[in-house]
Amino acid sequence: MVVFLANRENLQSKRLHDRIQQRLSADCDNVRRRRTEPREAGSYRVVGDMNPRQFLGDDEYPVTAARVEIGFQLRTSDPYEHYWINWIEPDRSLLVGWHQDNTHDDLGPVHLQVNDGSTVVAHEQAQFIDTHPLNVVEQRIKPLQDAIFAVNWEEEQPIRFDTSVPPFE
Repeated sequence: MVVFLANRENLQSKRLHDRIQQRLSADCDNVRRRRTEPREAGSYRVVGDMNPRQFLGDDEYPVTAARVEIGFQLRTSDPYEHYWINWIEPDRSLLVGWHQDNTHDDLGPVHLQVNDGSTVVAHEQAQFIDTHPLNVVEQRIKPLQDAIFAVNWEEEQPIRFDTSVPPFE
């Protein structure tokens, strides 16, 4: 694993997302960079298809297709970059992800969120990591597994996080 820690002041959005694309190629299939939709912040997202059973090390995991989407917005009104690192399961309309943005001031700059479709069902405060975006990606990918397993379900719907397990403990 190689992490390129350059001067963050010189980061360019397209180049950063190209490097994230290279990094995700180790864990994902069909990794691609795409332009964001008008409703999304930032310029780009990197999307990679995953086999959840393989990524999570669980042969009984209930779905066989998922994707990871990562995006950074480098120039913000805050003194830090904004990012979105999301696990998405289309078959269950599940999204689990870290968001560093200014949408939930009560939680601080970073929160972990779970959505059922487009409805946010829970978010919890998360650790702020003040480092190069590529290092943030490295530090968030591995604990993503714990975050996915921390989602509590009721009647096949995600309802909250179990905050007594990693990544919360």
